[in-house]
Amino acid sequence: MQTFRSFLEAFATFLILLLLSGCGSKGTNIPYNSSAPNYGTMHNSTQAQKATMRPYQINGKWYYPTTVTLGESYDGIASWYGPKFHGKKTSNGETYSMYAHTAAHKTLPMNTIVRVTSKENGRSTIVRINDRGPFVAGRIIDLSKSAAQDIDMLTKGTARVRVEVIGFNGAISNSLPLNQETIARSEYKVATTQKTMQLSQFLVQIGAFRRKEGAQSYQKSHTDIHGYQAIIKEYILDNAPIYRVMLSGFKSEAEARDFIASQKITGAFITTE
Repeated sequence: MQTFRSFLEAFATFLILLLLSGCGSKGTNIPYNSSAPNYGTMHNSTQAQKATMRPYQINGKWYYPTTVTLGESYDGIASWYGPKFHGKKTSNGETYSMYAHTAAHKTLPMNTIVRVTSKENGRSTIVRINDRGPFVAGRIIDLSKSAAQDIDMLTKGTARVRVEVIGFNGAISNSLPLNQETIARSEYKVATTQKTMQLSQFLVQIGAFRRKEGAQSYQKSHTDIHGYQAIIKEYILDNAPIYRVMLSGFKSEAEARDFIASQKITGAFITTE
């Protein structure tokens, strides 16, 4: 991981050298290769978990695990998967059992515990994320057969649901006011858990300068853009300082990408801290 991050920094520095040559102190945007993932800094307890937090590509689209907080909720369509996948490996290396209360999600950290409530009948179930998916437009979670049965969606195959984050590392947090009956039906323990799972902090470079005064002026004119703060990071290139102006506060690379696209920032460079 550190080696890859070092490569990214070296590559960014190389781009700066190319683009700043002959530019004096004028700000320069750094091209961003949108086809390559940015791995960032991951904070998990095991190497196996770290591997499942890396960005990954399915059908030409990149997915980026991100920062998650207890109590966050997401609305969308749930589906389920059963006999065809029973006994096969999940994304985190476990063996999938359609009788266990587990689920697949595109970006939630592995072993995150979520409550899934049907918006059609009010029934709920508690599952642990141990797989990636579903890779079908509009669907946000793929439940095991047992979990799908809990919310009565086996026959229909899909259901409109609300997904709520209620724990991490395989445990339900004791800090949330949860229905005891629902917890009693769950196969997961209640314990003290962390409040967030933060995988990385992303930055968007918007300019690079030879002179610090130029960077400071550019920073001042780009302070607090839609809630993102402009900062200056100093690097050494050919024994001379380079001042890179970056926007901070992005919680995922997807968020940074969306910002660049919406603001029409040509050739911005995304990195992590």
